[in-house]
Amino acid sequence: MATLDQASVSFESTGRAELERGSFAPQIPRRAATKLIVATYNIRYAVGSFLITGSLLRRLGCKMPGRRPRLVSRHIARAARALSDGLRMPRVDVLALQEADKQTARAGGIHVARELARALEMHYAHAALNLPRGETAKSNKWYLDFEEHLAPDESGETGLAVLSAFPFERAARLELPWTECAWRPRLALETVVQVGEQRLHLFNAHIDPHAGTDEQLDQHAAIIARALNASGPTVLFGDFNTLTSESRVRMRGLLESHGYATPFKDGEATWRAGLIRLHTDWIFVRGVGVARCGVARGLGVSDHWPVWAELDLSDAGERV
Repeated sequence: MATLDQASVSFESTGRAELERGSFAPQIPRRAATKLIVATYNIRYAVGSFLITGSLLRRLGCKMPGRRPRLVSRHIARAARALSDGLRMPRVDVLALQEADKQTARAGGIHVARELARALEMHYAHAALNLPRGETAKSNKWYLDFEEHLAPDESGETGLAVLSAFPFERAARLELPWTECAWRPRLALETVVQVGEQRLHLFNAHIDPHAGTDEQLDQHAAIIARALNASGPTVLFGDFNTLTSESRVRMRGLLESHGYATPFKDGEATWRAGLIRLHTDWIFVRGVGVARCGVARGLGVSDHWPVWAELDLSDAGERV
C-alpha cells in the first residue's frame, strides 16, 4: 500500500477554489474488466446515522467533541469494509462521496475522503465547497435544520470527492447555480478514468435540498450541459435531494430527455431518519449498460446508504 507523502498529493487552485488529488493505490493497478462497480454515498462526514437525535442532543448541550476523532475513524473503517468485502455490495471500483469533510471540527479534524481512500487503496480527488466565512446559515425548511452546521471560524471544509481504483485522466470543479443559500454553495465534481478501452466520464453532484424543484433542475441542467462534450460512457450520480414525488418525477424527466437512464425504481429508500425513508441518492448512465444495482443498507456510518450499480462496459453504447 502506498504511503502519503508530499509527492502523492497535488492541489489545483484559483483563489479558494481548490481541487486536491492524491493516491494510495498500489503501484500495480487493479486489472481492468468489462464489469465495473460504481457507487454514490453521502457519507455525512462519517459521524453516524442519528441525524435528528444527534441534533436534539446538541441543542440540549450534550456535546462530546473529544470522541469525534475516534468515532469518525471507526465509521470510516466500517465504511471501507462494507465497500470492499463483498457482503452488502460488490467491491466498489469508483465511489462518489458527498459531505466529505476535510479536517472540520464536526469530523474530528479528519480528512474523510483521504482516509477512506487510504483504507480502500484508491486514488482520490476532493473539491471543497469553499464556504463563505462569516455568512449566517439561512433557515429555510424546518426539516433540514437538523444538520450540524460548520462554525463561522471553521478552518476545515466540506465538499465532494471521487475515489477510483483507476487513475484520473481529468478532475475538475463545476460550480452550480444557486439562489437560496449563500452559506452553502453548490458544486459538482467531474472526473474521467480510463478502464480498459473505455473512457468513463463521471459527474458527482450534491443538489441543493433547500432549493425549489425549478432551481434543482437548473443545477442538473448545468451538469448536463458540461457532459455534452463527454465522448464515451457517462455517469451522473450523487445526492440529488429528491425529497418529494414532484422533484423525483421532474428530475427523472429532465435526465431521461437527455438520454440518461437509471436502473432504480422511484421510491427506493436511500436515506433514513427514524421511521422516515426517502429516495434521495441516484445513479444515471448514458452510453453503457447496467447489469445489476442495489442499496447497501444498515451501515450506521451516515443517514444515507451507499447506492451502487454494476456497469457492463461490453455494452457501451447501450441503455439500461
